Amino acid sequence: MPKINAERLIGDLKRLRQFGAKPPGVVRPAFSEADMEARNWLKDQYTEAGLEASIDGIGNVLGRSKNPGPALLIGSHSDSQPTGGWLDGAMGVIYGLEIVRALTEDSDTRLLAVDAVSWQDEESRFFSSMGSRSFSGQLPPGTLDGLCDKEGYPLEKALDSAGLKGVPLSKMEQGRYLGYLEGHIEQGPQLELEQKKIGVVSSIVGIGGTVFNFKGVQNHAGTTMMNIRKDASTALYRLASRINEEFPKVAGEHSVWTMGRAVLHPGAPSIVPGSAELELQYRDASMDVLEAFGQTVERLMEEINEMGGATVESRPSRIQIPPCDMDSNFQKHLSKAAEVHAPDQWETMPSGAFHDAGILQEVIPCGMLFIPSIGGVSHDFSENSHDEDIILGCQVMADAAASLLQEKSI
Repeated sequence: MPKINAERLIGDLKRLRQFGAKPPGVVRPAFSEADMEARNWLKDQYTEAGLEASIDGIGNVLGRSKNPGPALLIGSHSDSQPTGGWLDGAMGVIYGLEIVRALTEDSDTRLLAVDAVSWQDEESRFFSSMGSRSFSGQLPPGTLDGLCDKEGYPLEKALDSAGLKGVPLSKMEQGRYLGYLEGHIEQGPQLELEQKKIGVVSSIVGIGGTVFNFKGVQNHAGTTMMNIRKDASTALYRLASRINEEFPKVAGEHSVWTMGRAVLHPGAPSIVPGSAELELQYRDASMDVLEAFGQTVERLMEEINEMGGATVESRPSRIQIPPCDMDSNFQKHLSKAAEVHAPDQWETMPSGAFHDAGILQEVIPCGMLFIPSIGGVSHDFSENSHDEDIILGCQVMADAAASLLQEKSI
């Protein structure tokens, strides 16, 4: 089996960390100057590793093997959250690069085909997993038309400033891929708490969500009596409280929900808010649970509107993704490699976070591997993992990649 170069792996990860560095984390949102600098660096690394490298018109960096297929596609994303950790996505991208090198350097695997990739905008600056959706043909015409980020910055302008205007989009070649592998930090505490080194992902949760718009009457805070107020903030707080009371009644064992954005207008202490907005997101591996959350939301909105104060309307949030299972054969190969390199120190587990593998699983078989996150922290500058866990995860994935490709060639 191929042997990864641990020093090279960690060195490349630390080099990628320098693009958009804000120690100890990174600020590398999709299409930013730092993001495009990182993508051009990755393109150069793919070329040096013997791949045919390109950046397509949506920002995906693809390194294509010159060996005949079928090929495995290995990677993740290199864009970050506004206050991002240095390993989220980036680790999986460098795993792809290092596995290409390791297979090429081993006489038994040098003729196997592995393509490496860094997807664009997994972190949803403009549209969740935009890069992998585009590559796999899951962006219907018109989806991106007129799209802006949350600051109102147009996608069209971002593409232009990134030098991507008019650059062709890359599309998945029919029949080329045996499947897709993605390595990632867990972004949660389970592996660390259970003292495990590797998580073989069994499924990826689905995501639902709602944006609530509250309409009241703006007025003076000192002269408007409580009994006649139509206070948009009161309706918002009441609905948020009722969600936290009612969701546990229909939730699954691993369900989570978050009300991560609330805005009051005009947002002054001496003014009764006339309008407000609240965004709710919920996640579970069961479609039945996601649907139950949606039905609960509708019932609670009716309850608020019947109270006679401020009213509430809603629209679906931008991210609506069904849950999916990872391929059973890919899980088998990852599990076998994990047992070789970390006997009794691995487990099968669901992913509570969403990943590009959840998009690609719609069109090709996918597998995912997790390593522990220190303290369970992610989407924060303090995100980190131990070097030895990063190295172990890459070796496990390299073995699984080789065995999957060799199985296909038999």
